[in-house]
Amino acid sequence: MAKITYVEHGGREHVVEVATGLTVMEGARDNGIPGIEADCGGACACSTCHVYVDPAWVDRLPPRDAMEADMLDFAWQPDPVRSRLTCQLKISDALDGLRVQMPEKQI
Repeated sequence: MAKITYVEHGGREHVVEVATGLTVMEGARDNGIPGIEADCGGACACSTCHVYVDPAWVDRLPPRDAMEADMLDFAWQPDPVRSRLTCQLKISDALDGLRVQMPEKQI
């Protein structure tokens, strides 16, 4: 399990425990976190699970692969450093304490 903090665009925080092996997107979906739509269900095909990773976590995450980087081109106001797709972030003990902020809107 990892404790993940999801921060809505307006600042409201949701702290939830997400099981190892799931993704950050599944943690949001399963806990009713607003702001992550995940229209494709985690297939890395829509960019509606886009978030901004807290700056302290950017270098602690695995790098984006080519498919995620391509999909981020379609995200709402992507940040070249902080933007990630939550469907591509698999939960492990190493992600305990991760903070992500949702954009103002998804595409």
